[in-house]
Amino acid sequence: MAELIPFSEALRERTRGVHQESEGAGFMQDLMSGRGCRDDYIQLLSQHYFIYEALEEAAAWMGDDPVAAPFISPKLTRLPAIEADLDFLLGHDWRERIAPLPSTARYTARIREVGRTWPGGFIAHHYTRYLGDLSGGQIIRTLLQRQYGFETNGVGFYLFADIAKPKLFKDTYRSQLDAVEWTEEERDRVIAEVALAFRFNTELFDDLASAKAAA
Repeated sequence: MAELIPFSEALRERTRGVHQESEGAGFMQDLMSGRGCRDDYIQLLSQHYFIYEALEEAAAWMGDDPVAAPFISPKLTRLPAIEADLDFLLGHDWRERIAPLPSTARYTARIREVGRTWPGGFIAHHYTRYLGDLSGGQIIRTLLQRQYGFETNGVGFYLFADIAKPKLFKDTYRSQLDAVEWTEEERDRVIAEVALAFRFNTELFDDLASAKAAA
C-alpha cells in the first residue's frame, strides 16, 4: 500500500523516539544547561571532526550518484569550520591532541561503509547530521555563546554563512526526499538507517559522559 503522507514526514515520525532519546542524553543536557564546562564542548567538537571527515569523504564518493548528488551542497560543508574552531580552542597542534572515542569509530566506520556502497544509507546520515545542524544546532550555538562566552570563534561549526534562509533550505531538502522514487522496502531501510544514526549519536554522548567521569 502506498504511503499516505510524504516520505519526509514518515521519516520524521518514525524516528521521533530515537531522536528524542539522543537529544535527552545527560551529557548534552548538562552542556546546554550550563552544568557542563567549556572542555565538554571541546571534547564533543573533537568527535564531530572525525564524524564530518567521514561524512564529507562520503559526499565526495557520492558526488556523481544520481540519487545522492542532489542532496550534496558545498553550503553544508562543515569540516573547515570545525578545523578552525579546534585551532582556536586547542591550538595549532590540535590534530595531535584528539582521538576518536569507540562510539565515534563505530559511527564513522558505518558512514564510510554506506558512503561507498549505498546512496540511501549515505542520505540517511547526511540528513541526520546536516538538517540537525540547521535546526537544533542553531539553538545549541546560542546556548553555547551564552553559557561559555563564545562569540563566533569556536562555534563556527554552527554558522552557515552561505545559507541565508535555513527554513527554505530545509524545506527544499525535504521536498527532494519526497521526490526520490524509492520502493517501500528501500524507504524502510533508509528510515532504519536514520534511526541507527541517532543511536550512534546517543552512544557518543554516553561515551563522552563516561570519559568525563573517568577523568
